[in-house]
Amino acid sequence: ARASQAHPNEVRIAFDGDAVLFSDESERVFQRDGLAAFQSHERDHAGLPLAPGPFKPLLEALHRLQLADDHGNVPMRVRTALVTARSSPAHERAIRTLMDWRIEVDEAMFLGGLPKGEFLREFEPDFFFDDQTGHIENAAEHVPSGHVAAGISNA
Repeated sequence: ARASQAHPNEVRIAFDGDAVLFSDESERVFQRDGLAAFQSHERDHAGLPLAPGPFKPLLEALHRLQLADDHGNVPMRVRTALVTARSSPAHERAIRTLMDWRIEVDEAMFLGGLPKGEFLREFEPDFFFDDQTGHIENAAEHVPSGHVAAGISNA
């Protein structure tokens, strides 16, 4: 897939959450104990921010660029998105983590396990990062996608 030409003055980057922006702590619970245990774990830890994942520094840098653009002086706008398989009640911890980090994203998609590709096609990112090859394969049909070889899914 090619990046969209519909937004020539924007750079759009989308990120998965667990093992990309965040640590893979929650994914480890899911893989070890299943969905019910994952949801319970996330509900119990909703107020505790997730540890950073390998791409948090990139998201921070993009956020700084966005803040610099507040006065409209930057010719290229940056837009970011969180695109994750999480859903209620696990979405709360992801949102609270970003708030704790003082990082805003332009879009947040909590897909509850649905394939990510078609949702990404609507956001039209220039690039999407995910740690799971299945998500990358689905997304790559629609948008440029890269595999993040981090976390338990890549052990």
